[in-house]
Amino acid sequence: MHDIRAIRENPAAWDAALSRRGVDAMSSQVLDLDRARRAAITAAEEAQAEQNRASKEVGKAKASGDEGEFERLRALVAAKKAEVGEMQEKAKGLDAELDTLLAGIPNLPLDSVPEGVDENDNVEIKRWGTPRSFDFTPKEHFDLDGVKPGMDFEVAAKLSGSRFVVLSGAVARIHRALAQFMINTHVDENGLTETWAPVLVREEMMYGTGQLPKFGEDSYKTTNGWWLIPTSEVTLTNIVNGLIVDEDYLPRRYTAHSQCFRSEAGSAGKDTSGMLRQHQFEKVEMVSVTHPDKSLEEHDRMTACAEGILEKLGLPYRTVVLCTGDMGFGAQKTHDIEVWLPGQDTYREISSVSTCGDFQARRMNARFRPSAGGRPEFLHTLNGSGLAVGRCLIAVLENGQQADGSVDLPEALHPYLGGKTRLTAEGTLA
Repeated sequence: MHDIRAIRENPAAWDAALSRRGVDAMSSQVLDLDRARRAAITAAEEAQAEQNRASKEVGKAKASGDEGEFERLRALVAAKKAEVGEMQEKAKGLDAELDTLLAGIPNLPLDSVPEGVDENDNVEIKRWGTPRSFDFTPKEHFDLDGVKPGMDFEVAAKLSGSRFVVLSGAVARIHRALAQFMINTHVDENGLTETWAPVLVREEMMYGTGQLPKFGEDSYKTTNGWWLIPTSEVTLTNIVNGLIVDEDYLPRRYTAHSQCFRSEAGSAGKDTSGMLRQHQFEKVEMVSVTHPDKSLEEHDRMTACAEGILEKLGLPYRTVVLCTGDMGFGAQKTHDIEVWLPGQDTYREISSVSTCGDFQARRMNARFRPSAGGRPEFLHTLNGSGLAVGRCLIAVLENGQQADGSVDLPEALHPYLGGKTRLTAEGTLA
């Protein structure tokens, strides 16, 4: 949500920042609504004052026996009461209209975000690891002999339709091991607090992190009004929804391993083979709640946490800063981490780490009380994948594949697999 005072004070700067995201100037529309809303509030207050003055005079007229003045004043009180109600309803309606308008406008990019239209304009800032040279043509994950027995798309389609998968046996165990490895690393080495939270949330929680009202078609809603989370960013960030915390409460750093659900409404025809893009998947999420002065530092810290998982697994990756045209709705700045997939001969996104500034906090009314005193201020929130478990499974399988269809597994996973080091060509662990 945007700060209406900032728009009033410098509408040209606000429009200029929006234009970097490809959004037309909107300050005039916003400020026209704001002026009408404030005018209705002022009119209601003035009518209320007149009603109060007339009410005081009614008693005096009654006591003096001036029946004509008494009736005139009584009629005036009734008229002003109706006027107050009318103006209050008008102000309430305009307030809701303004909130709806502001809720559909994306966050403003930081000045350091590169300008651009789409992913082709993103800027690489780091590259780690060297993609392996194969003496055979590498396959995609779903074509590997050792993977086929444990990755069934036909059964999943029978159960649920397209964009689902059933994992079993060794492949399911590797998938689980990856999630456990990620959580343990974030808790034991990165200082995040492990959290387990619902995957069904109230509508206002989806609004708080920016999924609603604009992107409702991207998620699933139950018949009784709950929403299935697209990521545990929703639950973890909303822990501070409606709160005023002390400054020394900050920072709060959470991580959770959860099921996630996305309709993939805008991805028809994209990544239809394999398990790269699914309706139901698992992620290990990171969320930080910070002091405004610390959010950019925290953004770099969270990015390093996600990168560290890939480094421990020995998976080559690159990190890019998303351009203004490729950023998510609620982000001020985003780092995408892209892992190397030899089966596709390209880098693919495995984590997005974003700082949102106070954009989500304003929607959630989440604030902190400064230690030095003064009025409560809005928190800053950040979120990032640490990592997408299914995509990490794909990367492990493709990067470790051997000519016979087996897979050499990263050393970091061996303790989670009972000391097993390989997925054999027959689909068992050895």
